[in-house]
Amino acid sequence: MDPRSVAKRLASEEHQQTAHRLYTLVFPMDRPNGRVLLGMKKRGFGKDKYNGFGGKVEAQESVEEGAARELLEESRVTAKTLDKRGILFFYFAGDPVAMEVHVYVVDEYAGEPGETEEMKCEWFSVDDMPFAKMWADDKEWWPVMMDGQRFVGRFWFQDDMTTITRREVVPVDGW
Repeated sequence: MDPRSVAKRLASEEHQQTAHRLYTLVFPMDRPNGRVLLGMKKRGFGKDKYNGFGGKVEAQESVEEGAARELLEESRVTAKTLDKRGILFFYFAGDPVAMEVHVYVVDEYAGEPGETEEMKCEWFSVDDMPFAKMWADDKEWWPVMMDGQRFVGRFWFQDDMTTITRREVVPVDGW
């Protein structure tokens, strides 16, 4: 298991020994206007879904470095701050490797969001999220994050990668 993984402490007991791949998910916020920047995925995993910005953490980087790099590559925005709000574990039927996704909010950033090869950027009201065009789990943990709580979420998907068969979202005090 990747030594940067927190799965031994936070994954469900039955999955603590499951192999985990590390990912990041970053949400730039425009708090004065009550908005969040999302990207419409143009290719690959999650194509045609709105999401935050993120992806795989490379072997030589910390989770935070991976989050900052992915945000820049996908949105042209440079994070000045990264506030870890959650950790999500995704278990997909038929896939022996779980996804461990570290979720960040960015309140301070530089640059203007712009379309990239992978994502088309768009601002949304935090109170009117396009959940119908997002991953099915997002509506489960988004309100917890927007309430300012830190959380751990666990989601089990059928092999269609759409149907959630089991879910848990638990507020936590810290990491």
